[in-house]
Amino acid sequence: MAYKRSNNLGEHLIRNFNVTGTTKKQDNQISTPKPGLNMIFLPQILLLVYCVRSMEARPCPQACICDNLRSSVTCANKNLTKVPATVPQMTKKLDLRVNNLKFIHGANFVSTPYLIHLNLQKCNIEIIEEGAFRGLGRLVYLNLGLNNIRIILQESFDGLSSLQYLILEKNQLEEIKAGAFIQLGFLNFLNLGENFLVYLPDMQFQGLQQVKWICLSNNMINVVANEAFTGLPNLKRLSLDHNELQYLPTEALSRIPGLNRLELGWNSITFLAEEAIQVPSLKQLFLNNMALQDMAFTAFEHSPQLSLIDISNNQLRTIQVLAGMEKLKYLNITGNAVSCDCHLRTFKEWADRKRLKVDLICTGPEHVHGDHLDSLISMEMKCTHLNQEKEYILPIPQANKENSCPESCDCKSSLKHASCESKGLQEIPKGFPNDTILLDLQGNMFNFVSKQVFSNMKNVVSLHLQNCQIKELKLGALNGMKSLVYLYLSNNRISHISPAVFRDAPRIGYIYLDHNRFSTIPKGIFKFLPNLFSFHMQQNSIKSLTNNNMYGAKNLHWIYLTRNNISYIARTAFESIQNLKKLHLDENLLKNIPTESLTRTHMIEELKLSSNPIKIIGNGAFLPISHSLQHLYLNKMGLEKISRDGFMGLGRGVRSLYLEDNKLSNLPIMKNFTRLEVINLANNPFHCDCQTLPLQSLLALQSIKQEQGWNAESYEGKCLSTFTVHFSGQFSQAPEPPSQAPNSQPRMFTYISNYLVNQQGIRNQGG
Repeated sequence: MAYKRSNNLGEHLIRNFNVTGTTKKQDNQISTPKPGLNMIFLPQILLLVYCVRSMEARPCPQACICDNLRSSVTCANKNLTKVPATVPQMTKKLDLRVNNLKFIHGANFVSTPYLIHLNLQKCNIEIIEEGAFRGLGRLVYLNLGLNNIRIILQESFDGLSSLQYLILEKNQLEEIKAGAFIQLGFLNFLNLGENFLVYLPDMQFQGLQQVKWICLSNNMINVVANEAFTGLPNLKRLSLDHNELQYLPTEALSRIPGLNRLELGWNSITFLAEEAIQVPSLKQLFLNNMALQDMAFTAFEHSPQLSLIDISNNQLRTIQVLAGMEKLKYLNITGNAVSCDCHLRTFKEWADRKRLKVDLICTGPEHVHGDHLDSLISMEMKCTHLNQEKEYILPIPQANKENSCPESCDCKSSLKHASCESKGLQEIPKGFPNDTILLDLQGNMFNFVSKQVFSNMKNVVSLHLQNCQIKELKLGALNGMKSLVYLYLSNNRISHISPAVFRDAPRIGYIYLDHNRFSTIPKGIFKFLPNLFSFHMQQNSIKSLTNNNMYGAKNLHWIYLTRNNISYIARTAFESIQNLKKLHLDENLLKNIPTESLTRTHMIEELKLSSNPIKIIGNGAFLPISHSLQHLYLNKMGLEKISRDGFMGLGRGVRSLYLEDNKLSNLPIMKNFTRLEVINLANNPFHCDCQTLPLQSLLALQSIKQEQGWNAESYEGKCLSTFTVHFSGQFSQAPEPPSQAPNSQPRMFTYISNYLVNQQGIRNQGG
């Protein structure tokens, strides 16, 4: 029944309800009023009438279908360009799928505060204004999938305090601002699948205290910060499959205390090191369809609850007994070229003793080729001279030319990966499958990359040319590589590169030129790199950054220039980089903070200046980036003084500050550092007098996150630089040792040098 069919319902209720409690005796005779049940229910009736009239005041939008019994409004597939203004106020479910809204403004849902379910799927939405959903405090389900959203602003989801399901899959998300989820304390499910995320920064999911499942499948994630998943105590399932991870984010994953299921399949990880997975609560682990070639037997030792491991469809040739797997019930190794010979006998005996279900089809020796491991008796698993000489691999179809593979290389057609790593090759081979996505040529001796050598590699996304003794990339070297995103040229002998080399690969987002022989950043190198996101030139011999050195790098977000010889940065060096967020200048020869050079940047979030010979920081040194800066590294510089207003403008956005291993005796005013989570002040000769009051006030006003456990040794009379110190209250109070030293989680910590402590408290010398 539609709302518009209920126009007379309010009048009907009033006309037929005896609100006075009188009773009719005859047509013209009325008895004296007396209390009745009607009077008891009068407030409820009046509320009902008000609600009905509220609905009547807003007719159903012309393009929509309204159902007052279900309090739902459907406006799907109506080519709407804005949210209808007359949606009835009491609506609980609003379906706006398949429209053309483009923008979600702050006033769109002010008049529908009772919404519980909102579907905005496939509406061509590009921008969600900050505060767009304020007032929807009852909303439980929000679907924003299949839109064109590129960025989530800090306050995009403000006001959604009851939200439990947030779907953002199949957008064009490249960035999620810090704190975007901070008000979603009841969220259970977050779907960010099939987007363009490449980096997960520290505290990316801050505020999601109740989230159970985060889906990040089918993105382009290449880097996961160590603290990316910190603060997710109830996370049970994490999906990171179908990304561009090349190394397991061990530290980041170890921060998830309650994780049960982890999906990492379809990433380009080739090796699992010792203690690679350190998630004590983990029960199900999926590492399928990667490029795993080797795996340490202790890789899962610190995840003792694992009952299922899937490492199917990789490049493993053998497998060892897995340490610490007392509860393992199922291990899937299908699709690996494992030979069931004497080298696997110990593993077979171990699996039989544990009654472990192992899925493995033997690829050799010949007498057991194609047999299931479970069908074999360990005594049958023998090695012969012939077996040791012959290499058994999964068959590669030869019928189709696209499935060919150069000699000495390994092509996995199911993964679309090809590898010729460390084969002693002196020239780049040809004949790789045309659908190859990852091409690994590292560890060879090419000297140069010739013209059109990759002309048939139009689908390659990731190209590895590290450690190849390359001196030169010829013009046209990347011809045909229209899909290339990751280019690895680390550890070569390159001293110059022509910008025109990149003309044929316009999609490149990541360039690794670290550990080469550059003395300057080649002029105009960014001219043909409109999509460059991350630029790595660590450990070269660059001496200066000249005017407009970065011209053309309009989308560059990260610059890594660690361990060069940079002593001068021109004022306009970063002028054209409007989106720069991470700048690493540590281990160079700078003697001053490059304040003037930073005036052209307004979005830097992380600045590393560690190990530069900077002795004094003057007033307003970081003022140009004070509104954006979150992480500041000033450690190991020999820093002697920070001027009183050295941190002018900084504070509210800063989350970590590293000042350890300097020569500081006091600190400047830090009253605005209200969101600081980490501060490291170890190994500084602080004078514990009244000049340390700014630090004392800072620690008294805020909570600073724990980074290490309590040092259980006796601390009486010792310098606090040897401890991680926990504060449970005011700075002047004594830090009490936690009752459970290894596992305690106090709220505050810092590293301080030369504060003497005794059992009564901190000895404040002269202050």
